[in-house]
Amino acid sequence: MAGKYYEDLDPGLIIQHDLSRTVTEADNVLFSSLTMNTQPLHISEDFASKTEFGRRIVNGIFTLGLVVGISVPELTQGTIVANLGYEAVSHPHPLFHGDTVYVETEIIAKRDSKSRPTCGIVTMKHTGRNQNGVVVIEVTRSALVLKRPS
Repeated sequence: MAGKYYEDLDPGLIIQHDLSRTVTEADNVLFSSLTMNTQPLHISEDFASKTEFGRRIVNGIFTLGLVVGISVPELTQGTIVANLGYEAVSHPHPLFHGDTVYVETEIIAKRDSKSRPTCGIVTMKHTGRNQNGVVVIEVTRSALVLKRPS
């Protein structure tokens, strides 16, 4: 199993994920279209060119999904039971077409599950940075994670 079990995820652990992803215009337009998000800041170059950004920005929900997805192979692949919640999502700097996203995860808390003795609840903070090291997203999430089989 590529993912880490509950016992492997101690608070303070920091994982620099190996996988990165360059975001394309097609990614942004397709995601915005699939989710019926008609925000012109994402899909209209003319509109976006007249904003403070000067160009379209990548849909923040796509950015959130990408950052969590990048973490999967080294963190939760095959060991997660369920995501329990996302909180404290922030986008301190926009992500643009052509930017490459790199992700770091810090384990910030964990506890045994009261209702599922074979699982624990892990709270992690994902930080996504562009190719220049600028933070484009931070998100804290909690997940139900399997304990190592005995």
